[in-house]
Amino acid sequence: MKRITSLLAAAAISVASFAAPTFAQDKGMVGISMPTKTSTRWISDGETMEKLFEEAGYQPDLQFADDDIPNQLAQIENMVTKGAKVLVIGAIDGTTLSDILQKAADSGVRIIAYDRLIRDSGNVDYYATFDNFQVGVLQASSLVEGLKARFPDTKPWNVELFGGSPDDNNAFFFYDGAMSVLQPMIDSGDIVVKSGQSGMETVGTLRWDGSVAQARMENLLSSTYTDGRVDGVLSPYDGLSIGILSALKGVGYGSGDMLMPVVTGQDAELPSVKSILADEQYSTVFKDTRELAKVAVNMVNAVMEGKEPEVNDTETYDNGVKVVPSYLLKPVAVDKSNAKDILVGAGYYTEDQIDN
Repeated sequence: MKRITSLLAAAAISVASFAAPTFAQDKGMVGISMPTKTSTRWISDGETMEKLFEEAGYQPDLQFADDDIPNQLAQIENMVTKGAKVLVIGAIDGTTLSDILQKAADSGVRIIAYDRLIRDSGNVDYYATFDNFQVGVLQASSLVEGLKARFPDTKPWNVELFGGSPDDNNAFFFYDGAMSVLQPMIDSGDIVVKSGQSGMETVGTLRWDGSVAQARMENLLSSTYTDGRVDGVLSPYDGLSIGILSALKGVGYGSGDMLMPVVTGQDAELPSVKSILADEQYSTVFKDTRELAKVAVNMVNAVMEGKEPEVNDTETYDNGVKVVPSYLLKPVAVDKSNAKDILVGAGYYTEDQIDN
């Protein structure tokens, strides 16, 4: 009997010792609010952060808002009610969160804007993103390189401009970065925007909707290009690029002697990577969101430990109320010449995923 009692006591001590670290690692709840599941990159961002936060000892509450602003507001409010200590938010519309963020701040919740700057709020503590102006520079530079390679003898080149969603602060950085390269060439006459359509108020694409981009490209082709050809299209995102390419292929580009225009993109989404390798889309911009997720987790860790998170930009991102301390990661241009080396080499995709 004494032996049985001793064994039970030892087992109890062993169980207690095993369970204790799990309890000790409970650092509290972190709310992760992602804008949508319509883009694979946001699914990947959310799931990567969820995994990293779990490994770091937090209770992640991951929610996707399905591009519905009231839904995102309700999800964030619920996270605050459930006791989230920090919120990591990829906003649908960066201008609609002021009231709920004030409630969160009043409850002592810290706020980290994720990839999309949250505007018009003094309660945004930090911002984790990529160098968004540089994204636009890379897109435009790739567009020009493609025009020179594909149409060396047809200058001036006819180029049409597409912008991202006007409610996403990043869209303006992408566009401004691109125009820093393209505008001098437009001014010199090397590039012609035959439709005359430019400026985010005109070329923006609400909610980054590929079907809207496709419809606009179809309209441009029927209204402006019945007696000429499109040489290039500035597209800020792969989801728009696929729609634009559908419109171009619909009138014969990419077949016979009608060379496909040079079309850019962003996010290295798998359909676009395959399109690049098939000589349809010309390029994309790779942003390793796994690294961005790590930045967000490191920011949360620092905040929870009462430390200042690492930032590398304290000047660029003015949200209308304050300049938000930011950490910017570097984007990478990808085309057919380097797609496999970069994307497979980074472990972002396998060769089977790209080839099949």
